Amino acid sequence: MKLPLHYYGDPILRQKGKEIKEITPEIVQLAHDMIEKMLDLNNSIGLSANQVGKVLRIFVIREEFFHKDGTYSFGPPEVFINPVLSNPSEELEEMQEGCMSIPKLYVHVVRPKKIHISYQNLKGETVEEDPENFRARMLMHENDHINGVLMVDRMDPKERKKIEPVLQAMKKKYAKKS
Repeated sequence: MKLPLHYYGDPILRQKGKEIKEITPEIVQLAHDMIEKMLDLNNSIGLSANQVGKVLRIFVIREEFFHKDGTYSFGPPEVFINPVLSNPSEELEEMQEGCMSIPKLYVHVVRPKKIHISYQNLKGETVEEDPENFRARMLMHENDHINGVLMVDRMDPKERKKIEPVLQAMKKKYAKKS
């Protein structure tokens, strides 16, 4: 099923996702539909349930790998159900982030360089890992989505104030399409 993408200003992006109690065939189908949507979106590397109109604690990613020759490739899609992030490193890193729900806007966000994540995969198995650098950032960005937090909420308040007219224009633009 083709899933709709929800944009900045849509209240669903501000809702906290509900825990998934059981991995049903419907949840498996949702994960596959989310992966399909992510792959359909130009070079998207992550997508949360909120972004496709579902208020659930699930997101998908595909890691981006940069090669020495300047090219890049993507890893296989991964599914994260009921993720719990903990133990953020004290070492922070600032990097530019983008978001499919806030098109053509890239902002600087400071995040921990490392994090611990525990989640379920589609088989219902609990997986734990300690991602670093860009992978950690991707997971924190998507986890923010399922908590109703957007990248613009994480940016420097003075910088946020500067882009507020752009955000308001975006809100009006996409409100008309709903």
